[in-house]
Amino acid sequence: MLKETDPKAERAARLASTESLSSATPMIAQFIEIKAANPDSLLFYRMGDFYELFFDDAVEASRALGITLTKRGQHMGEAIPMCGVPVHAADDYLQKLIGLGYRVAVCEQVEDPAEAKKRGAKSVVRRDVTRLVTPGTLTEERLLNPSESNYLMALARVRSGGANGFALAWIDISTGVFRLAETSPARLVADIMRVDPREVIVADTVFYDDEMRAVFHALGRLTVPQPGVLFDSSSAEGRVARFFGVATLDGFGSFSRAELAAASAAIAYVEKTQIAERPALSRPEREATSSALYIDPATRANLELLRTLAGSREGSLLKALDRTVTGGGARLLAERLMAPLTEPKSIDARLDSVAHFLAAPGQADRLNTALKSMTDMPRALSRIALNRGGPRDLGALRHGMATARNIAELLEASDLPAELASARKALIGLPAKLIERLHETLAEDLPLMKRDGGFVRAGHHGELDELRDLRDQSRKVIAGLQARYADETGVKSLKIRHNNVLGYYIEVTAGNAGALTGEDARARFIHRQTMASAMRFTTTELSDLESRIANAADRALTIELSIFDAVSAAVVDAADAIRQAAQAVSVIDVAGALAVLAEEQGYCRPTIDNSLAFQIVSGRHPVVEQALRRSAGQPFVANDCDLSPSGEAGNGAIWLLTGPNMGGKSTFLRQNALIAIMAQTGSFVPAGSAHIGVVDRLFSRVGASDDLARGRSTFMVEMVETAAILNQASERSLVILDEIGRGTATFDGLSIAWASVEHLHEVNRCRGLFATHYHELTALSEKLGRLANATMRVKEWNGDVIFLHSVGPGAADRSYGIQVARLAGLPETVVERARNVLARLEDTERKNPAISLIDDLPLFAAMSRPPPALPPSDDRLKTALDALDPDDMTPRDAMEALYRLKGLAFEP
Repeated sequence: MLKETDPKAERAARLASTESLSSATPMIAQFIEIKAANPDSLLFYRMGDFYELFFDDAVEASRALGITLTKRGQHMGEAIPMCGVPVHAADDYLQKLIGLGYRVAVCEQVEDPAEAKKRGAKSVVRRDVTRLVTPGTLTEERLLNPSESNYLMALARVRSGGANGFALAWIDISTGVFRLAETSPARLVADIMRVDPREVIVADTVFYDDEMRAVFHALGRLTVPQPGVLFDSSSAEGRVARFFGVATLDGFGSFSRAELAAASAAIAYVEKTQIAERPALSRPEREATSSALYIDPATRANLELLRTLAGSREGSLLKALDRTVTGGGARLLAERLMAPLTEPKSIDARLDSVAHFLAAPGQADRLNTALKSMTDMPRALSRIALNRGGPRDLGALRHGMATARNIAELLEASDLPAELASARKALIGLPAKLIERLHETLAEDLPLMKRDGGFVRAGHHGELDELRDLRDQSRKVIAGLQARYADETGVKSLKIRHNNVLGYYIEVTAGNAGALTGEDARARFIHRQTMASAMRFTTTELSDLESRIANAADRALTIELSIFDAVSAAVVDAADAIRQAAQAVSVIDVAGALAVLAEEQGYCRPTIDNSLAFQIVSGRHPVVEQALRRSAGQPFVANDCDLSPSGEAGNGAIWLLTGPNMGGKSTFLRQNALIAIMAQTGSFVPAGSAHIGVVDRLFSRVGASDDLARGRSTFMVEMVETAAILNQASERSLVILDEIGRGTATFDGLSIAWASVEHLHEVNRCRGLFATHYHELTALSEKLGRLANATMRVKEWNGDVIFLHSVGPGAADRSYGIQVARLAGLPETVVERARNVLARLEDTERKNPAISLIDDLPLFAAMSRPPPALPPSDDRLKTALDALDPDDMTPRDAMEALYRLKGLAFEP
């Protein structure tokens, strides 16, 4: 496929043409040159206290940010569009632009204006891009959600022996996480969505490959094509080794060519966006995709794990489970929820930690109190490493490390489960000398910016204390000098003032100026400025004092900045220990939070093993149950589900679930899938008891949607997702299917559903729940040994249907769709007509009952029929109507008249 042209790049190239540059002012020419090097980014061009944008950038930014679009001069005969944002508020605007999918190149002054003036009065201060801000490379606290990771992912494809090898590398530069994994074309999108990256980079040759079109369509705006040289596998190992300062990667582990290519591309992109700064990344960890439960993108969306179908966190499984109190804990819980384990021993290790805190509530409460004061150490460390940190980041690390040591003391060393024992060891491993150094160096109250100074503790540095005294006591010194001059001159109103032009000066009123301009005084007081009502002077003594004070402030700040750099370097040197401790804190937080959840909601510990069991007793939907309790105080109706092998069948069972809409089928389907995910995440589950043989793949087809951008109807999307399930499910899989075949003709849909059930039973041999309104399918239970019929129970009372929301054995006798339609508020005429049509369709003696209905549309005939005329023999109603004067009636009179007329109409 031919590479598509980028309109933005074309416009930038035209703007940077020789003709364009020659006709531009020096400043605009500089903007154009820098913009040409960054055509895919909005250029924030620093001018004083504003970041300005010009040309197309200004038009786009003004529209996206809702700020005023102005003009600045002309270029090639046309006005130059311009808009700007204040530097102090830039983060707020960056957050909005990044959220809308833009990338921003931040262009700063890299030269002192005084140096520029030496080249000529009209010389432009040298500027350059100091950073590219993209969705996957954010580090600013205000731009990041503390409970969400912010991953940049690189997707690499390496051809070997005629086959394609794929690998993923993902980095969160705000925390230093760096991981790798191999993948395959079949599970590529699922593995990407498991990580939930904010930005995915890929070689442009791969991006424009027709074979990959479906993948990048699924990812949408996440994907950013990059030059193929970034993904060169031949130089990949060397690039990664140079970044980490090692001669070989042998000590890091064994990686495939595709993994190295992905890792190298991720590092290259980070270096490209961070310009001269180097983030403190951990060594790359290799993940085996087989160690995580496979959940395809459709299933993730249907089950609403991290966010609902509407994109909100409220109503998601994560929101229902999250009781963490630290940002790192929230991120770890989300990560675990997106990648549940498939190894029973590893799952049990997590469950042991939860059980430990449930058995020791006192310890859990003390730890929870300590955790609440925990700072986000990895993100503070990242900002320090990238030279974007300030004193408060060092303060966050000081407090975080001290809190981590306190948490280690609260965790009693005896009888700790393996996961918590390992976490405690990491906390104890924090360098005590660094913690002590931070406490000795940093003041208690810290400024936001290091350029403000005042962050080094008094008494830490002798010379600094002396300079601070001179700087801070300058007011007293100046006040004393002012009093002495006033006494000597006899001018009681004499003042010593300061401004940025004259510095310190002596000011007297014009009437008192004679005392300082006399012959004797003239040798001492030097005239500086005459005002309308005052005169200003200086003295040699005052000038010397001003010089000492000014130098003291500058020298003090220089010392403080050097101390900041030294402490920052020590912190970066201890980055691995700090990250490991932060991860340990997150592990403790997640275990404690899940214990709180289990106690609060009455969850049980699941039994996890390598069998094919799936036995849930009194299972509940974790999200719906909490929503019912909050909104109406209603209890959730618990239900059992047993898909375990029985007798000689050898494989798990499939339940064929029938029952009415609104009866709770979809809730029942989802709750069992969510219980499996929670169990393999390492959480207690909403059930009386649960025994789950590890699920290797989870598939869920619940709900309906279309994909109009790719020309797919709702039914086509349903069939594509169903095909993926039938082609991939194994005997260890759990399959959840709801209303397969409902998007087409009745007999077509029934046939598809029938064949799908048979395939699941005979070929996939998986555990599954299959909800349907095709009651004909229930006959399959006589033919398929592992297929069992189940139904949502209902009760009819006085013509109304009552949903019991409980599951029992057997099959529904009907769907109760007309009763549900009546509850929804369909007109009564429609409901009655529907009853009539249903009765005739269910008449099995008719050869084709639908034919007789084609021309029989009494509903529409009834709608167009005129109202019945009044009986001609009875004119009492007409007489009563003639007597009414609507214009002279109150609402009460009208109501009473209406009742009288109604009575007349029905009189014999």
